[in-house]
Amino acid sequence: MGQQTLTLGSLFSGVGGLDLAVEKVFAARAIWFSETDPAVAGIYSAHWPGVPNLGDVAAIDWTQIPPVDVLCGGFPCQSVSEAGLRHGLKPGTRTGLWAHMAKAVEVLKPKWVVAENVAGLLSAPAEMTRTQDSDERPDADLPVRLAGPVQRVVADRATGSVRAMGVVVSDLAALGYDAAWASVPASLAGACHRRLRVFILAWPAAADPARL
Repeated sequence: MGQQTLTLGSLFSGVGGLDLAVEKVFAARAIWFSETDPAVAGIYSAHWPGVPNLGDVAAIDWTQIPPVDVLCGGFPCQSVSEAGLRHGLKPGTRTGLWAHMAKAVEVLKPKWVVAENVAGLLSAPAEMTRTQDSDERPDADLPVRLAGPVQRVVADRATGSVRAMGVVVSDLAALGYDAAWASVPASLAGACHRRLRVFILAWPAAADPARL
């Protein structure tokens, strides 16, 4: 028998650009997506016919959704982009919708998580989105305790204040996931502009990701 295809769930799906890459890398197939813009969702559905749209990520009951092997999402960048007001990753901001992706990870427990955002994720301010004094969050101060170049990405060493990337990796750590990330310019794929993007890959801490 051949190797079983991995299943993919997509959040903040847009027209599915990230999904195409994730499907190719993981040899996966999308089984559901989440997009609120009707026109954009229509384009997605044209390329993935029959794949259901779960709609607004903030209204999804994840206990009722089929689990997936791979969860991907390019969560909103408006609040951390250098082209915007830089309100940061906080409750009530567009980029703060990351909290709903973290909730999906918590409930669905995928084997892999792929997240994408703009380079501003590495420098924009943030507030912890999960309960810091909960027994379920032993690593609430993870970004502050990290040392060296990694800490410079996720927290300000001088003030101890967390950055947007710090919230993302700390949330993932609290959920039992290890993570790695890379900044990739569009020019690396042949585009005539830099348009730097940050890609985050996470997996359960007990797992060995070497096979990827």
